[in-house]
Amino acid sequence: MKHPLLVRLLFVLLILPVKGILAQGYAVGDPAADFVLPSVGGTEVSLGDYYNANGAIVVFTCNTCPYAKAYESRIIDLHKKYADKGYPVIAINPNNPEVQPGDSFKAMKERAESKGYPFPYLLDVNQEVYPKFGATRTPHVFLLENTGGSFVVRYIGTIDDNYGDAQAVKTRYVEEAVDALLAGKPVPEENTKAIGCSIKV
Repeated sequence: MKHPLLVRLLFVLLILPVKGILAQGYAVGDPAADFVLPSVGGTEVSLGDYYNANGAIVVFTCNTCPYAKAYESRIIDLHKKYADKGYPVIAINPNNPEVQPGDSFKAMKERAESKGYPFPYLLDVNQEVYPKFGATRTPHVFLLENTGGSFVVRYIGTIDDNYGDAQAVKTRYVEEAVDALLAGKPVPEENTKAIGCSIKV
């Protein structure tokens, strides 16, 4: 004899914890899984491509969000400052272009060319990478340190403390985190709140 209410209850008890784990994403200290995504440059880019780097500044961002636009120049500056020191930027657009047409792959190419992006700009085609990281906003930063083939999360959050005025920034969270890693010191602030637009699914 079937017990639909019991079956449904068991389903909820079994599935919800799994969903919660998936939605949570990485915490500081977790290793990040490899990914392979298409780049506007015409190639596929993976985290494994950065095996010889000290780490990577993974930024989930997009074309259309006002916050992402406000931080665009600062993301470019992060790459210019730290790529040669072993911490390049990897930008990933997590948005669904069917929901947000301005974030289509074609629009991404145009944006990267017009702004002269010096870093790879990738599309999370099946929206599978950003949930693993736990990204919820654009922009949302995950600073990774290469500990010998394994990329470990060392900082999660926003770029700095003033998205609206780059000249009024007092605390540059990502820069302070990278500088600490380069100096062999603990990251001073490992988690901050990402300020930006919700990811379009």
